[in-house]
Amino acid sequence: MSEAGWRAFLSGDGVDDWVILHGGPTAVFTVASLQAAARLAAVVAEVPGLGERVLLTATSDHLTVKLTREMWGTERDHLDVARDISALAREHGAVADRHAVQEVQVAIAAKPEAIDLPFWRAVLGYAPLHDDNCIDPLGQGSTVWMQDLDPSKSLRHAMHIDVSLAHDHIGARLAEAVAAGGRIVDDSEAPSAWILADQSGNKVCLAAWPDGARPASVGDSAGNEV
Repeated sequence: MSEAGWRAFLSGDGVDDWVILHGGPTAVFTVASLQAAARLAAVVAEVPGLGERVLLTATSDHLTVKLTREMWGTERDHLDVARDISALAREHGAVADRHAVQEVQVAIAAKPEAIDLPFWRAVLGYAPLHDDNCIDPLGQGSTVWMQDLDPSKSLRHAMHIDVSLAHDHIGARLAEAVAAGGRIVDDSEAPSAWILADQSGNKVCLAAWPDGARPASVGDSAGNEV
């Protein structure tokens, strides 16, 4: 795994429609109808250079395009692919909506001896992507990844949600969450990420990394507090 691919994408020209999420380069295009989304998906599917993990999700008003299932799978060639897709979207009257781009992941933390990834793969019907995670083969559900629980904590297990967003829209989402009753419990990684909690203490991480600021440790996924 390497940073080179997604960092090249971030600094590339002509990819303003795209956001680097935890799941890699992603764009959402607003369309007039499900039929329009399907037509756009059909032409996007013919773009040279699409990899095996591309996801096209059509709804009545959007087409979401994910070039990979992980940021580490981003290659320099994805820059040309993204530019071609954006050009096709404009030709078909679709408008990019960076505000709508997001990815939700589930993080399951446990003591190293208690991590049970095979169970989660089996019970969810998910497929392995790496040794510490699994993905929905249909691309509909959240990626699930395993995390070592801090040995200093008395907990034996914990779960939290990561929400990966565009760096230029995370501030608005943060404000909305706080206005809805959430509280910030850790902003030490801001503006890369904020950890919030609901009134019951359930935690969620809003992450602008890798699309935005570099976290303290680039090898760590944002939202590693449980």
